Amino acid sequence: MATPRLHSAKRIEQQFHTGEEPVMVMCSDINIYVCKYMRSSAAAYKLACEFIGAKFATTWKLNSPDMVLVDIRAAHWERMNLSHSLSAPSIGFRWMDGVVDITPSTYSKVPTSEAILCQLMKIALFDFWVANEDRNANNANLMYDVVHEQLISIDYGCIFNTATFDVPFSQLTSTDTILWSDLFKHLLQGTDRQSIYAIADRLKANYEECLTQSKRIVKEILTDMPQEWKVPNRIVSEKLGLLFEEQWITQVWKNFMDCLNENIE
Repeated sequence: MATPRLHSAKRIEQQFHTGEEPVMVMCSDINIYVCKYMRSSAAAYKLACEFIGAKFATTWKLNSPDMVLVDIRAAHWERMNLSHSLSAPSIGFRWMDGVVDITPSTYSKVPTSEAILCQLMKIALFDFWVANEDRNANNANLMYDVVHEQLISIDYGCIFNTATFDVPFSQLTSTDTILWSDLFKHLLQGTDRQSIYAIADRLKANYEECLTQSKRIVKEILTDMPQEWKVPNRIVSEKLGLLFEEQWITQVWKNFMDCLNENIE
């Protein structure tokens, strides 16, 4: 399904002082989105990764904010002293209420349950598959939805080994993953090894289906990605193809299980 394309409805009034300097934008559907935008050719590749990661998150049925493309009107940048390309759409993620950012000081507020542990393990497996180097012990890139009692996965700009398109994938190390975090240790409380391995078995059974569904949207990703970002389809297509090579798929599962075993000892 094509990604909705909106335009800004009012002047930008808030910016987040994080790495990508995203801005909060009221859009033409009268919803608020956190938007990342094109500042350079390197940033365009990170936008491509955000786009790809969010698309695949849906096929994996991970909880993630709704994604849109946003044309921010020139007049609406008025107060922002930022370098950006007005001709290229930004990528926006719908603002969510009733959520808590998971940080080293808030992770303990997440309830310990097998359901949430399963969610985290599935997110970790997804990160191994897309080589996401930005979700780790110091930077969870997760929120907790208090109302629906579920983890929310965000930020995909550093998949593909931090937006690297010109070399093959490399596996994450144990310390590069959310399994190496206080949040994971917190969620393990009261859970025995047998239950953890039972979750892993369910994930393994679901892994092939996630990959099948993801492969089905590769053409959609290539068609739907904004041409204004000037990220060559050929390069993206070749990179996406590597995700579905049998050797990579097998190595990802083995690495996931090795890291899981290491972090439950």
